[in-house]
Amino acid sequence: MASDHDLRRQQLVERIRASTQIDDARILNAFASVPRHLFLTEAQKAVAYEDRALPLGEGQTVSQPSMIAIMLSELQCEPTHRALEIGAGSGYAAALLGRLVREVYAVEILPTLAALARENAARSGASNVHVSLGDGSLGLAAHAPYDRILVSAAPSEVPSALSEQLAPGGRIAIPVGDAHNQTLLLGEKTSAGELKWRRSVPCIFVPLVGR
Repeated sequence: MASDHDLRRQQLVERIRASTQIDDARILNAFASVPRHLFLTEAQKAVAYEDRALPLGEGQTVSQPSMIAIMLSELQCEPTHRALEIGAGSGYAAALLGRLVREVYAVEILPTLAALARENAARSGASNVHVSLGDGSLGLAAHAPYDRILVSAAPSEVPSALSEQLAPGGRIAIPVGDAHNQTLLLGEKTSAGELKWRRSVPCIFVPLVGR
């Protein structure tokens, strides 16, 4: 018998499908299989499957599911890919990404959240998600290059380290702007190493914190 969380999660999937027009079965199945309530504080569990960003504490949030879905759709992930996620928070977006690619390396600058993301990934069964404590604006050179990069916090401009750590043929989805005016940018690196950018949708993310 389906639990209340299972039913609410399926309702969330239908809301994502309706609001984004995304019909990619792999992306929708990822949202259906990753239990968002495991990535939230006890106080937020009752609203875990609403399609909105939710507070984590320390000024951070768990991103809005439909926005994550748009980013994942733009990235066009394949099962053979290795991905980098910047701004792991509690690990929810990394766990979703982990359903679509071979390996995910996630970076979080706040020690309490990095430990939480690591614990949540393990509890949710995301064994291919590896969380590191560090400055996301520097990427994670140890495992570069990456086929896909998902950035879950907004810098004022694209950090050069992330551009450099993207493999030829790779894609990056990153919100860029200030606290009040951000745009999701999609970059694709050519075989010659040139990044070609296009603008996607307006968005609001917490700022990307660097040291």
